[in-house]
Amino acid sequence: MGLPPSSFPGLDRAWSRVVLAADADGLTRRWHLLDNGPRLEAAGVPVRGTVLAVHGNPTWSYLWRRVLEQAPPGWRVVAVDQLGMGWSERPGRPRTLAQRVDDLAGLTDVLGLEGPVVALAHDWGGPVALGWALAHRELLAAVVLTNTAVHQPVEHAAPAVIRLARAPMLLARVCRTTPAFVRATTALSRPALPRGVRDAFAAPYASAHRRDAVADFVRDIPFEEHHPSRPALDQIAEGVRGLDVPALLVWGPRDPVFSQRYLEDLLGRLPQADVHVCPAASHLVLEDSPEAVGVVWDWVQQRVPGEASAPEGQGGPAPAAERVHHVATVPVAVDVSRPDETAVVELGASRERRVSFGELGGRVEALARGLAARGVRPGDRVAVLVPPGIDLTTIVYAVWRLGAVVVIADAGLGLGRLGAALRGAGPRHVIGIAPALALTALTRVPGRRIRVDRSGSTLADLAAEGLRQDAPLPEGLDEDADGAVLFTSGATGPPKGVVYTRRGLGAQVALLRDTFGFGPGERFVAAFAPFALYGPALGLTSAVPDMDVTAPHTLTAEALAQAVEAVGATMVFAAPAALRNVVATAGSLTAHQREVLAGPRLVLSAGAPVPAALLHEVRAVLPGAQTQTPYGMTEALPVATHDPTSSGGGPVGEEPGAGVCVGRPVPGVEVGVATLDPLGTPAEDLQTSPGAVGEIVVRGPHVKDRYDRRWGAQRRSARPAGWHRTGDVGRLDDQGRLWVEGRLAHVVTTAAGPVTPYPVEDRVRGLDGIADVAAVGVGPVGTQLVVLVLVPTRRGGALARATGAPRRSRALAAPELAARVRAAAGVPVAAVLVRDWLPVDVRHASKVDRTALARWAEAVLHGGRQRHRGGAPRTRSRR
Repeated sequence: MGLPPSSFPGLDRAWSRVVLAADADGLTRRWHLLDNGPRLEAAGVPVRGTVLAVHGNPTWSYLWRRVLEQAPPGWRVVAVDQLGMGWSERPGRPRTLAQRVDDLAGLTDVLGLEGPVVALAHDWGGPVALGWALAHRELLAAVVLTNTAVHQPVEHAAPAVIRLARAPMLLARVCRTTPAFVRATTALSRPALPRGVRDAFAAPYASAHRRDAVADFVRDIPFEEHHPSRPALDQIAEGVRGLDVPALLVWGPRDPVFSQRYLEDLLGRLPQADVHVCPAASHLVLEDSPEAVGVVWDWVQQRVPGEASAPEGQGGPAPAAERVHHVATVPVAVDVSRPDETAVVELGASRERRVSFGELGGRVEALARGLAARGVRPGDRVAVLVPPGIDLTTIVYAVWRLGAVVVIADAGLGLGRLGAALRGAGPRHVIGIAPALALTALTRVPGRRIRVDRSGSTLADLAAEGLRQDAPLPEGLDEDADGAVLFTSGATGPPKGVVYTRRGLGAQVALLRDTFGFGPGERFVAAFAPFALYGPALGLTSAVPDMDVTAPHTLTAEALAQAVEAVGATMVFAAPAALRNVVATAGSLTAHQREVLAGPRLVLSAGAPVPAALLHEVRAVLPGAQTQTPYGMTEALPVATHDPTSSGGGPVGEEPGAGVCVGRPVPGVEVGVATLDPLGTPAEDLQTSPGAVGEIVVRGPHVKDRYDRRWGAQRRSARPAGWHRTGDVGRLDDQGRLWVEGRLAHVVTTAAGPVTPYPVEDRVRGLDGIADVAAVGVGPVGTQLVVLVLVPTRRGGALARATGAPRRSRALAAPELAARVRAAAGVPVAAVLVRDWLPVDVRHASKVDRTALARWAEAVLHGGRQRHRGGAPRTRSRR
C-alpha cells in the first residue's frame, strides 16, 4: 500500500513517511506515519519536544493533521498509523492490546525518540499510548487524552453502539464486509464534516481486506472479565494512577461511545489532570471543535517542564497572592447569633412556611450528618435540584457544612442545556425532587440519586437519620477548596460552569453586605435566584415570594406585596424581567398593598442592564425605595453599582448614545479596559484612561476561581493572571464611572472600525414610534454592515410593504421611519428591519439574543425565510 493521496483536505504530503520496525513478535513491519521531524532537521531547527500521537479505531493519523499544522517552532509531531490501520502494513492476523503497545515501542525505538515526549491519543489509541507511556517514563513529560477510556467495569453496560457492532451476528457485516462502522464514525459529527474529510478518513479502508483490523480492534475490546486483553487493560488502568506528569483531557460530551462516565473515571486516576470540554463536540472532538488543537498546544507550552512561560494568563486559577486582596469574608454558614429571629419565609398559593435561624442551623447540622451517612464526603460535587425556599436553603448549607461542593443550575436554561450543564459538572450525588431526578436520568447526568419529596425520603427523614450518626462532622474546612459550581446564562454560547472557592463565596457575600449596607435586622425579598441563598449567612431574614424564581416574569406586584408584608422587608432583590412584570401588574394592587410597598428602602436589580425608565416606574410602585443596579456577571458580582434614576435618569452632562452607566467600581474591585483593534480583538495590556473603549477586565477577591473543565476558556479569560475578562465592552469616564456598550461577541466590525451596539441603540430608542431596537452586524468580520432591527409601537405603519410583498421587503421598515433611524444612529446603517419582538435569553428573559437576530437579519437580506428564532419575551426586553 502506498502513501495517502495529496488531495486530502489539510494533509501535507511532505509529512508522510514509511518506517520499518519490528512488531511485538519481532517481525519487521512497514509503518506509515505523519512526521514533521525531517522538515525540522532539514531547516536546522533543534527539537524541543515530541508529541507522539496515536489514533483509535477506525481512524488513522489524518486525525492529527491540525496538530502537525499548528506545531510551535521546534516541536516534532509523530502521528502513527497503527499496524493494520491507515496506510500501515496489514499483518494478516489480529493484534491484542499488549501486542499493540509493544508494536508502538518497537517503532519509537527505531525513531530514536528523545524526551520530553507528550503522549497524545484518541479512542482505543488511549490504552495503547498509555501502555507505551508507562513503559517509557524516562521520556514522558505529559499526557493529552481525547475521548478515550482505560477501564470498563464488568458491572456496567458497554456503550450501546459498540455492543451492537460487536454482536456476533453483526460484527463481520458492520465492521469488515461493509464500511458501515468506518462511515458511522465520521457521521457522528454535527454539523456534518465536509465530504472530502469524511472520504479521507475512510480512504484506507476501501475494501473488506483493508478493514480486517477494524473488526479485529472491535473484537479485542475487553468487555468480558476473562477476555484475553483484560489483564493488559487492567494493568494499564492501574498504572495510570501512578503517572505524576501533567495531563490534559480534551472531551466531546456528545460522544455516544465515551460518555461522561469515562471522563470521570480518568479524572479519578489522574487527579492532577486539567480538563477542556468542547460542548458541541462528539466523538471526533478535534474535528468537531478544531479550536481545541490550539488549546492543546497552549497547554503543552505552559505545562510541559521547560516550556512553561505563559505571561498572558493561566489555564488554572491564579495564585492566591495574585487574585485576592486582603478583604473581609463571611463564612458560608448559617448565622445563628440571633436564634429566635426568622431566617426564611416561603410563600405559596396554599401555605406559608417559616424557619428561625436557630431551627435552620439545627436542621443543617442534622442534614449534613444524614448526607454523610448517604456517602457525601468533603470535596464531592452535589447537584441540587430543589425549588427555591427553605428546603433548598437547608440542603445547600448542609452541603457546605460537609465541605462538599454545591452544583446549581437554573431550570430556566431549558431541558437540554440544563442536562448538559449538570452532566458536564460530573456530580457525585444528585439531590432533587422526583421530576428533577427524572430529568437527570433522561439527560444522563451522573451521580447517586437522593430523592427528597413527599413520595420519597423527606429532608426530615434524612435529618433524623443524621441524628442517629455518631461520626463527627469535619472541622477546619479549607477555605481555598471548591465551594460551588454555578453556570453562566448561555446568552452568547453554551452555559459555562463557574467554580467558586469557599473563600470566594465568602468574599462575595461580604462585598454585598458592605456595598449595600446589609446587616442583622434587615429583611429582604429574594426574587433573584443567584442571591436567594445568601440571607442566612448574613443574618438577614429573607422571603421567597410566590413565583418561579427561575422564571423572573412570574413575579406579580401582588405577590411582591405579600412577600414584603410577610417579613416587613426593607429590601427587594429582583431581576429586570421580574420588575417589568411588577410594574405591568401594579394596577391590580389594593390600597393596603400599595401602602405595604412603600416600606422597602432599597430595590436591587441585576442580571442584565436595567433602563432608567423602568426604574422610574418601579419607584412609582415602591416610592420609599432607592434603586441600585449592581453590575456584574456569574463570574464576579458586584463589580460596580449605580442608581440610574439619579439626575433625571442619567448622569449629568451625558448625551444620548453613551451606553449604560453602571457606576463606580465597588471598594476592593479594580477595573481596566483592553482596547479593541480594527477587527474587534482586545489588546493584552489594560488601560484606565477615560474614554478608551474595549473589553472590560476586572479583579477582586470575589472573582471566580476558574471556569469548570474549560481550560482554554479559563486561560483566555485570566489575562493578566488574577483578572477576569468579562466579555463586555465599555469604557471608564473622567469621573471613574464604568459605561457598558455591549458584548464583545456583538461588536460590529465595520470597514471603518468596531461599532459597539448600545450607543447606537440608545440614539434610536428615543425616537417616536419605536418600542425597542437592536443593532447587529451582517457580513464578514472586518467588513460587516450595521443593521438595526426595530420593534415598533404600531406595526402597520412601520412596514415598507404589505404581507403580499416579496419576502425580503416584508421586514423592511417604511422609508420615512428608516430615514429617521439612519439620521439618529450616528453610524452608517445598511438596513432597517422590523419585527414584532426581539428574542431574549432563556435565563433572565432580559438579554437580547443578538446572535440569533443577526442570523435572521442576514437571511432576510438574502431573501431567505424569516424564522423568528430565539425566545419571545413575556415582557418588553432591553439590551
